[in-house]
Amino acid sequence: MPIVAKWGQQSARVMAIVEQEEDVVADPGDDRGFGTPLTRRNAVTTALALAAGGTLAARSARPSSAAPRSQATPLAGAPGDDAAAIIALAREAMAKQDLKAVIVRVTIDGQEVVTAAMGESMTGVPATTDMHFRNGAVAISYISTLLLRLVDQNLVTLDDPLATWLPDLPDAGQVTLRMLANMTAGYPDFEKNTEFVQAFYADPFRQWTAQERIAIGLSTPRVFAPGTNWDYSHTNYVILGQALEKIGGQPLDLLLQEQVLGPLGLRNTVAWSTPQISEPVLHAFSSERRQVLGIPAGTRFYEESTYWNPSWSLAPGSIETTDIADMATTAVAVGEGTLLSPESHQAQIDPALLGFGAPLAGCPTCRTLNEKLNYGLGVVLSGSWILQNPLFAGYGGVEAYLPAKKLAIAVATTFGEGSFDDEGNYKYSSHVELFAAIGAYLAPDDPPPSPRA
Repeated sequence: MPIVAKWGQQSARVMAIVEQEEDVVADPGDDRGFGTPLTRRNAVTTALALAAGGTLAARSARPSSAAPRSQATPLAGAPGDDAAAIIALAREAMAKQDLKAVIVRVTIDGQEVVTAAMGESMTGVPATTDMHFRNGAVAISYISTLLLRLVDQNLVTLDDPLATWLPDLPDAGQVTLRMLANMTAGYPDFEKNTEFVQAFYADPFRQWTAQERIAIGLSTPRVFAPGTNWDYSHTNYVILGQALEKIGGQPLDLLLQEQVLGPLGLRNTVAWSTPQISEPVLHAFSSERRQVLGIPAGTRFYEESTYWNPSWSLAPGSIETTDIADMATTAVAVGEGTLLSPESHQAQIDPALLGFGAPLAGCPTCRTLNEKLNYGLGVVLSGSWILQNPLFAGYGGVEAYLPAKKLAIAVATTFGEGSFDDEGNYKYSSHVELFAAIGAYLAPDDPPPSPRA
């Protein structure tokens, strides 16, 4: 599996390419976890051991046209060791949890530590750092940023009722824009509706409309009044997307481009109305449809999911593809509030919901928010980290930021056949665990909460 890594050198700012053909041997003592925590010293030792038998060549930096678009300057005088350690962590995760590909990018204070691609996009086609993939819930942070931009422009307030724009929706007079953005509105998630799940997996190429999905969400019995509990619901963000179109007077994709993606320079983050993905493509594979198709346990089932129609997911205009450079840029921009007033940035990352909410019958994702999983406005708050972590249709990802260290981590993964159990469920939260391992290595005094705790 070829690895492409870039990092700063002690004596000169050069780029290095490490090619490694040997597989990593998994720790037999733990078939899912990372085993003994890696310190900086033993992680580097592991990376050097992995490189034995490979080649190491120093080259001048590639032309800017071939480099990730927002590539930062490599850290001066340092992190060759850190880059090697991050690559070692990624390869360990690939071996233990059967990841097909990993693309990772890490920056500190805007300076690149590593950008690397490992594994294969398709059989015989190496993954590369310029490949594009679906970003899923990362777009939720763009939608909430758009909302807060409109707040800063005095076009709306967070506590305006939904009825101002969508008066025909149930409870529209009690639901506020803030409740939609922080997942307390009480509209059930259409993605948890059994009939919807069956219909999607029976035909993953179906084109879904926003109205169809909202109707499915509203057909599910509501189990709490607006503002009285917390429930991760995609229905909220489909509705919010419609409200924002009325507030901004344009389609959502244009609003996001003009107000968020464009100002941030995210040229490789694109909204599509079809299953298209920009070239080059990181392909994805899945066993998720096993139960719906009636494939018995013990019978192999693993299919390409790259071009499943993503219209089932978020609001039209916010269903996007991206690359690893834009993911890392997003982590910094959201974590720093680059586009927002100080007040709106604080509202987006406000941990005020800590301790709010409770498990509730009939609500699969109702829960009490805690330090490991808290929620702001369109962002996950995990310990001191601000992040999004999508997982769907064979793609996993994390973009995360630790403000105190100006540390940004972006990870994109695809999954091998062994990543799924006999019922087609994901066996591991591999993308989150890899992010957590990298975060713990680079910020041992403030690591991400363990995904297994």
